Amino acid sequence: MPSKMKKMANLLSIETSTSVCSVNFSVDGQSVFNKIHEGEVSHASLLGVFVADAVKYAEKAGIKTDAVAVSAGPGSYTGLRIGLSEAKGLCYGWNVPLIAVPTLKILAVAALSAYDIQNGLLCPMLDARRMEVYSALYDLQLNEIRKPKAEVIDTKSYQQDLAQQPIVFFGTGAEKCQTVIWSPQAQFLPDIYPTAETMIGLANQAYAAQDFVNTAYFEPYYLKEFQATVPKKMI
Repeated sequence: MPSKMKKMANLLSIETSTSVCSVNFSVDGQSVFNKIHEGEVSHASLLGVFVADAVKYAEKAGIKTDAVAVSAGPGSYTGLRIGLSEAKGLCYGWNVPLIAVPTLKILAVAALSAYDIQNGLLCPMLDARRMEVYSALYDLQLNEIRKPKAEVIDTKSYQQDLAQQPIVFFGTGAEKCQTVIWSPQAQFLPDIYPTAETMIGLANQAYAAQDFVNTAYFEPYYLKEFQATVPKKMI
């Protein structure tokens, strides 16, 4: 690993924590290649194709990859493992470091990029089935106010926090909570999801700080144990 790192890097970013599959290549903090798919097609069939396209672009442009960034969770158990497996393989093949970016913080960046949020706290939420979500609290500077956790939402959720300040809720888990969490201080934003492109700033910060994870041993932040389900046809 070079002793003197660049502050900005050439990064391949992978985001597969939700049903959205996305890959981005950025140079010095600027997106130069971006591919995204929203739908039911599995990440297993799409991700490799997206990465291959990104690699071809970089090779044609003569750009060397400095590191690979991956969405670290929480989120879909299967999606996170697919993304991390791809990222690890690339890091081994290229002998470059692996950067793990917290998914809920990526989601917070997406909200700040899409909306002009002037005050309050940010509460990214990812759907964890039924009335459970993965969530965290950040201020507008993305300082962590409350660590990510898995929580079941009911009518008492966030009432103490909302009595003190506005909270902006968003993400795949926020829509189902809108009828449960009610307050004049609560705001719900639609259509916010984490993408590889919204990882760029956070990944570059980690690169500049040499905040890398162990490629061999790193595991996603699941927050709760995987629970296998039986297909309906087998019941």
